[in-house]
Amino acid sequence: MFFNGEESRLRSLLEKLDSGVKLYREEFACLMSAEPSVLNAVASDMAGDIARRTFGRRVFLRGLIEISSFCKNDCLYCGLRASNKDAQRYRLSREEILERCEAGYELGLRTFVLQGGEDLALTDEWVADVVREIKKRFAGVAVTLSLGERDKVSYRRFKDAGADRYLLRHETYNAEHYARLHPQTMSRDARVACLHTLKRLGFQTGAGMMIGSPGQTPATLADDLMFLQELRPEMVGIGPFIPAHGTPFEHEPKGSVERTLSLISVVRIMFPRANIPATTALATLDAKGREKGIMAGANVLMPNISPKEQRAKYSIYDNKANTGLESIEGLEELKERLAAIDYTVDWGRGDCLDPR
Repeated sequence: MFFNGEESRLRSLLEKLDSGVKLYREEFACLMSAEPSVLNAVASDMAGDIARRTFGRRVFLRGLIEISSFCKNDCLYCGLRASNKDAQRYRLSREEILERCEAGYELGLRTFVLQGGEDLALTDEWVADVVREIKKRFAGVAVTLSLGERDKVSYRRFKDAGADRYLLRHETYNAEHYARLHPQTMSRDARVACLHTLKRLGFQTGAGMMIGSPGQTPATLADDLMFLQELRPEMVGIGPFIPAHGTPFEHEPKGSVERTLSLISVVRIMFPRANIPATTALATLDAKGREKGIMAGANVLMPNISPKEQRAKYSIYDNKANTGLESIEGLEELKERLAAIDYTVDWGRGDCLDPR
């Protein structure tokens, strides 16, 4: 049921956020305690308007290359967890990565995202060499890395090699919730320390969280928003939780698309200039997920340009979309779908130097 009084309270909080005023945890908890449909009724149009004022009706494309499905960690939600015997493992060579960058560059892509598990074979030297070669061969491109937790020396080496951005979703800021999702060898504090290190080194830094993960509550989401407000990341990745077979959470319910959209909108209002993707997970759960994400305030899409024969092996969750509109082969159809909502592709790098 829709309540005008509740709508008024939510709108007042969102307008404070839009004006640059920091919210208290209790105020974020009020937003997160609202029914997603009620929050979306208020937040979506506001966030969409902010995104259009900031970016026009344009969506940046990033070429996603999933470089390794090996991972040393045993996160309870991830299909690539070390103990999952059903996971198919692969690791791209330097030449394969450069070949995919060349194909993407010829199509017009100017940002490449190298994503993988925490693979011990991907040494600092190897990663830095790949980054240097990409920057050398393909003029004007941005390189985003998403390779998990490393130490300051490693991150500095990647920055010195030319990496521009680093995506490391925090998944949840609440320490108890983090412990429920991860093995004892991992900690919330270590993840947060990495994000602060990346910011200090000058990376355009990406954080973010799963929506609907086991144990998540309005209170833990309020903690996430408080953390994002303090961190001020240049990128925020928000996608629904999707269970993966071979994990302890394989029978848990999927996250809510509507709740995910409401978080995209709230974060857009908080950070008008941040890069926020309409994630593959959103499109996996809803055939119109990418369009809904854009209308809710997202401004980035990441078509998969990994080698076709490897895409299905990067199964961080079940039934992950990696073909059609979620792949570079579906680019023309993607353009048509964007045109249907009066949006176009922006082929620029799409840097963000300050989220507000």
